[in-house]
Amino acid sequence: MIMSAVKRIPVAEPVWKDLSEMRLAGQTYTDLLSDMIEERKKARLALDMQRIEEEGTFVTLSEIRT
Repeated sequence: MIMSAVKRIPVAEPVWKDLSEMRLAGQTYTDLLSDMIEERKKARLALDMQRIEEEGTFVTLSEIRT
């Protein structure tokens, strides 16, 4: 990964401690946050899919082809 700039994100001390405890040996905060973002995206997708399945109206493919 190429880093073009370093940004600073202020966080409260309890959040910093929690993040520190979540890191694996040798893992950077960038890697940790990237992993957390990816997991969040997957969770949102799963929730969206579940909501669509529960609320959506669906038709069979054969109905579409006619």
